[in-house]
Amino acid sequence: MYTTMSVTKSSDHEEKHVAFLAFPFGSHPHTRLSLLRKLARAAPNVHFSFINTASSTHSLLSKSTADDDVPHNINFYQVADGVPENHVLTGKNPVEAVNLFLKATPDNLKKGLDTAVADTGKRITCLLSDAFLSASAAEIAEDMNVPWIPIWSSLPCCLSAHVYTHLIRQRCDAGNGSGTLDFVPGLSAMRAVDLPEEVLMPQVGEEESIFSRTLSQMGSALPRATAVVMGFFEELNSPPLNHDLRSKFQNVLYVGFLTLSLPAPPLQPSISDLTGCLSWLDGRKNGSVAYVGFGTLASLPHEELVAAAEALQTSGVPFLWSLNEKSKELLPKGFLEKTRTHGKVVAWTPQAQVLAHASIGVFVTHSGANSVYESIANGVPLICRPFFGDQHMIGRVIEEWGIGVGVEGGVITKNRLVKSLELVLGHEHGKAMREKAEALKEVVLKAVDNATQDFNSLVHLISAS
Repeated sequence: MYTTMSVTKSSDHEEKHVAFLAFPFGSHPHTRLSLLRKLARAAPNVHFSFINTASSTHSLLSKSTADDDVPHNINFYQVADGVPENHVLTGKNPVEAVNLFLKATPDNLKKGLDTAVADTGKRITCLLSDAFLSASAAEIAEDMNVPWIPIWSSLPCCLSAHVYTHLIRQRCDAGNGSGTLDFVPGLSAMRAVDLPEEVLMPQVGEEESIFSRTLSQMGSALPRATAVVMGFFEELNSPPLNHDLRSKFQNVLYVGFLTLSLPAPPLQPSISDLTGCLSWLDGRKNGSVAYVGFGTLASLPHEELVAAAEALQTSGVPFLWSLNEKSKELLPKGFLEKTRTHGKVVAWTPQAQVLAHASIGVFVTHSGANSVYESIANGVPLICRPFFGDQHMIGRVIEEWGIGVGVEGGVITKNRLVKSLELVLGHEHGKAMREKAEALKEVVLKAVDNATQDFNSLVHLISAS
């Protein structure tokens, strides 16, 4: 059950105003807005304010096509992104924009909250935030004397790595990639090489980034939260991990995958898919197609892109490849023509629908949390090529669960990818993976009721504050 001891009660007649502080990078705003939409529909009398940068909000809303995509009780407010005037982001340092934004916190976040209060005429009664902003959000909530509820959407084991950052830095030799994390409850299968680089100590002579320092503060901030929301299912965790996280925080609410509705709705008619992916999949045998997609942020280095194309051509495995136009131009000459009978390359796919199609046999992925969740929900095994952040940890968990394999050496070559495709789609080992993937899907479906109860507890928390 949820804890109410730290909840500051407002007047029963006061209109509730819940503010959310977004971390405006990657898939973070999208997943959190998905949860906020569900909360807004479940609590129509509560007013929600989504505090985010202008560019991130514009990107979010431009992808909203349905008239009811954003409930009427959610308003959006902009905060400064921290990029100095006339400053041009080079793109060479992927965390440059992150560091500039975090340097501007918490002042920019406070200004966003002030704007929301002035605009609505309602004081903030509860503060939600991305867990990445834990240190700033905890401070702001305590100043306002309101409950604070951070949201985490990746695997809980990845959060645990941030909670234990200081211990990991004391015990783990960054130069020894094979060193295990058996001293952290629930992380015994992890190795130092699997950790996000922000968790490990900076290299000698390097200054710790603002981003790294911000993440390292989560361990001390999260225990101050009224509850920690996990976009995950507790039943997928190991008992030691569950016990440890519950011992660390006042309350943990597992509300299920944030961007998915489970049980999944029926597959849309193929004719309704304007990309043509579903119609193309209709003509393939069940469990035969390799779906290849590395998300919107990660992109294969040119050598690996060519190697992946050569592997798909040589193997003869039917494939559907989600590849942006810029990368498509880098494909080997003649590749599209030579593979047109067994392959399809598109700039974008309705990924959740694709993974739900019976013809999909394996998902070649970057191991991003949302992509992995969509694969789990549909019982599809994976071939993982992680890039950054928590993707290596997630890839390790996939191997431990037995529902996929990592590309040998962490880098795609023609022979390595061919070998992985043959393993998952052809060998007895691949059959065992598919069976385990289906079993994990059933675990998730059985856990939906518990997640619904935790979601209802979250609705009560924000409504009663």
